[in-house]
Amino acid sequence: MAKVHPNMVPAPGAVVVQSASSIAERERAEEAPTTLTVWRKSLLFDCKGFTVFDAKGNLAYRVDSYASETGDEVVLMDAAGRPAFTVRRKRFSLHGEQWLVFAGEETRRPVYAVRRSGRGKTMAHVTACAGGAGASPSPSYEVEGSYARRCCVVYDAERRAVAEVRPKEVVGTDVFRLVVQPGVGVSLAMAVVVALEQMFARPSLLRSWST
Repeated sequence: MAKVHPNMVPAPGAVVVQSASSIAERERAEEAPTTLTVWRKSLLFDCKGFTVFDAKGNLAYRVDSYASETGDEVVLMDAAGRPAFTVRRKRFSLHGEQWLVFAGEETRRPVYAVRRSGRGKTMAHVTACAGGAGASPSPSYEVEGSYARRCCVVYDAERRAVAEVRPKEVVGTDVFRLVVQPGVGVSLAMAVVVALEQMFARPSLLRSWST
């Protein structure tokens, strides 16, 4: 006699009942921070940049800057090579060194400005730009710590730690972790790391200081 197997696909309109344990597991996954491993090296020949992996070892982001480029404009790409953000140096800024963050490859309206700060513990201000992409106002952040030691924290306006750069044991400063809390764009956090690299790394991996 042939065996009858139940259809695991719910019928249209059927109510799917989930166990409390499966719901709790999904909620924990949604609330867990995102941890990335950032390697200060491009996988392309004759390029400088970043290669970024997720917690499972899969490619998450990459930055590729050819050696001949000045590094005053850098594109952060996702694993598929699609531009997530463009980070460009603002020239002739009255507020000190400043890098503008644009959504995708669009470079007319910045969504954030990352400005170097020399006051106290604060090393940089990340400020939402008026008229940037998006209908609702975006939050602003402050970065404290030391990027040179790969040990800095991004705080929101309520002084909550929303992202953190942490050193990775043993391997030095070319490989480090980026931990991003839920509710904060992971791509934006990585774009801020790119800006911090430009401002605080000596020499910068991406920027030619002779230009």
